[in-house]
Amino acid sequence: MSRDLIYCDYNAGAPVRPEAADAVARALSAAGNPSSVHGAGRRARALVEDARERVGAAVNARPENVVFTSGATEALHLAMQSAGAASLIVSAVEHDAVSVQAERAGAQIAPVDGDGCIVREALADLLAHAAKPALVVVQLANNETGIVQNIPAVAAICREHGALLLVDAAQALGRVAVDIADMDATYLVVSSYKIGGPSGAGALVLNAGAPFVSTRFGGGQERGRRPGTENVAAIAGFGVAAEIAVRSQAEESARLAALRDRFEDGLPNEAMVFGAAAPRMSNTSNFALPGIAAETAVIAMDLAGVAVSSGAACSSGKVRSSRVLAAMGVRNEIARAALRVSFGWASTQADVDACLDALNKIAARRTLAGAA
Repeated sequence: MSRDLIYCDYNAGAPVRPEAADAVARALSAAGNPSSVHGAGRRARALVEDARERVGAAVNARPENVVFTSGATEALHLAMQSAGAASLIVSAVEHDAVSVQAERAGAQIAPVDGDGCIVREALADLLAHAAKPALVVVQLANNETGIVQNIPAVAAICREHGALLLVDAAQALGRVAVDIADMDATYLVVSSYKIGGPSGAGALVLNAGAPFVSTRFGGGQERGRRPGTENVAAIAGFGVAAEIAVRSQAEESARLAALRDRFEDGLPNEAMVFGAAAPRMSNTSNFALPGIAAETAVIAMDLAGVAVSSGAACSSGKVRSSRVLAAMGVRNEIARAALRVSFGWASTQADVDACLDALNKIAARRTLAGAA
């Protein structure tokens, strides 16, 4: 990625780490289908299985319980479709990959409080009246606000009501501890390109004994759970990125927390930071500059050579008001001004200062225009 661009949108997708890019290049230079029995096929299979071990180790799961997919969205859908649950409950702040699917399935919505944390009493009440077994879907860390949910507490409620738990950890891996056993999750989803791996790879991780009803058929790849030839190169890069992200997590979290705090300390006085009172990922700041539409600010920042996002940029690139902030009780006129800055493995203090400089200039222009 060009250093002419100040990239502050790691939650959308992180630049590929050099080590992951090298792993992709090596895999691309090798021939072979990992399902073939000849030497080339066995070498391709070895790359996939090496990555499976690395990703499994990153989340404390047995390698055979790691199912590679094209990304987190497919992994989430695979879990929801194959769990065999009689009812579905999702939190009000889930990613569109879950919320759109949940709406189509007639799911019930578990509310959150003003900090974006699940209201546990409400979840327990929903589970008490839901058809059993229920599947509960919850993000470990929110993609917009960075808020981290208390998954063990949610899991305890699920266990009490005999419910299955699917944890979306796509944003969390490498940023907070992700351990499928400690969280007592039935299913766990992780992504490659959020941690500096290539796009086109993700994984559904199963806990021991997790129900799985196959809904897809084909060549029997991934132990019949996800038929189709594996994306060997992307998977190889994913494995390397996962290992590095987890190994450097503690040090990186402290470094990024300092960058995030420096950033928020330098925001204009009128800025409103969302979720600051709740546990958050160290790399994420979701805030609003009242009176400046998010779409206007994102474009102005891009023209200044700084990449940020609105709180809720959809796949088409349009900016819409955030469902997450609405669920937290944020007024629509404020939510429509929400911006997200997220840092990562290549972020520097100079990036933070350049981002702040551009934001403060936008705020100053707004102030001058209002005074005219």
